[in-house]
Amino acid sequence: MALSAITMVVFLVLVLTGGIGPWEALAGMTSILALGFIYYLVVTRPVPQTTPPILTPVQQPGIAPTELARLIVGRLPIPVLLIGPGGRIEQANPAAHDFLGLGAEGAQLSAVLRQPKVLESISGALRGESPKPVEYSTVAPMESHIRAHVIPLKTDQAGPFPWRALLVMADETSIKRADRMRADFLANASHELRTPLASLAGFIETLRGHAREDIGARDKFLSIMHDQTERMRRLIDDLLSLSRVEMDEHLPPSDEVDVAAIAHDTVDVMGPQARKKGIVLEAKAEDRAIAIGQRDQVIEVAQNLVENAIKYSGAGSRVVLEVATGLSREEAERSRPPLGDQSARVAIASPTGQGGSAPRRYTVLRVRDAGAGIERRHLPRLSERFYRVDGQKSGPKEGTGLGLAIVKHIVSRHRGGFVVESAPGEGSVFSVYLPMPSQAPRGEMPAPDRM
Repeated sequence: MALSAITMVVFLVLVLTGGIGPWEALAGMTSILALGFIYYLVVTRPVPQTTPPILTPVQQPGIAPTELARLIVGRLPIPVLLIGPGGRIEQANPAAHDFLGLGAEGAQLSAVLRQPKVLESISGALRGESPKPVEYSTVAPMESHIRAHVIPLKTDQAGPFPWRALLVMADETSIKRADRMRADFLANASHELRTPLASLAGFIETLRGHAREDIGARDKFLSIMHDQTERMRRLIDDLLSLSRVEMDEHLPPSDEVDVAAIAHDTVDVMGPQARKKGIVLEAKAEDRAIAIGQRDQVIEVAQNLVENAIKYSGAGSRVVLEVATGLSREEAERSRPPLGDQSARVAIASPTGQGGSAPRRYTVLRVRDAGAGIERRHLPRLSERFYRVDGQKSGPKEGTGLGLAIVKHIVSRHRGGFVVESAPGEGSVFSVYLPMPSQAPRGEMPAPDRM
């Protein structure tokens, strides 16, 4: 407003001195007054709010602060428990129920968590102490590495026990596995790649020396070098595949797969390799055989078993993929028809993490060959890394010794079973059985296939 007054004085001086006419001065002063009035309206009057105020979580209508805190803890993907006097579980979120297999709240923590250091920390927190995080590991039913954080909480309740302990459990299994996998990969790769690398170096040196002009020797050495590089490629691929499987072994899959469809697809994919050796490859499967599993890994299991059967079977023999569903564990572990009185059977992997009152039913994938068979003393070691039966190390085109190790870890991740049965001169049967979906009605379960 002061600027408007100064401007009008200037116009008055210009009129008195004859700089402008009175009408021009009146028009200018009127414009200045109008602009000043508009400025006053814009600056001094408050602007009405067009959006409602944002409410904080505590201000949200209909949700009390304590209920909101309970809702947040219930949605957390990590186990959280509130422990009261005497080590009794007062509250637990769904993740804690799943992780510890809890029933109704109110049970003693020591009955479900047998870790003395964690229980000692909780006892200290119930006395008002602030314990440090505790790390512990388990190996059964699956390997796991846990970091437990215990936080003391003081309540306003009167009485001799005002303290509570908040137990938060962080699963660090993936981190620990990753560290170990890197070390194992380097150790295994450096050990197994040493021989083919030495062979390549020797052939290169020979080709650069006296065999430089020998066309026959050059072609022979180049062919061997090609085989060695292919073996190294397969070895690295298998090591990476094994590392990926072991990384997620503690996390069971939840999808459903049709094992019968996978068996037929495997016959289509591996058929050319079988025909090249004069082997008949066929699938005997129902229309549908559903199991809980990850499709890519179940395919890897089927292809590894079929590849082994083709590799160690003679020309003119048969390799059969058999699929059955709705079997009990005892039925799944016994092949039908059996190989004979001289056969031996070993369970390399067995189901873990089974719960519920109803017995679990399984879908079974069997690969049966008519090869030379495997002696009893070799069966328990078949899934060891780089272990191969005597007489199966004939050249660089043979396997890497990791196929059955990959199968074992995939089956363990699926909480299934892996059984090998063999008899010298009769052949071998490799059986993998995976759990069926538990929600399937028992009356609609397919009848077992009699193998």
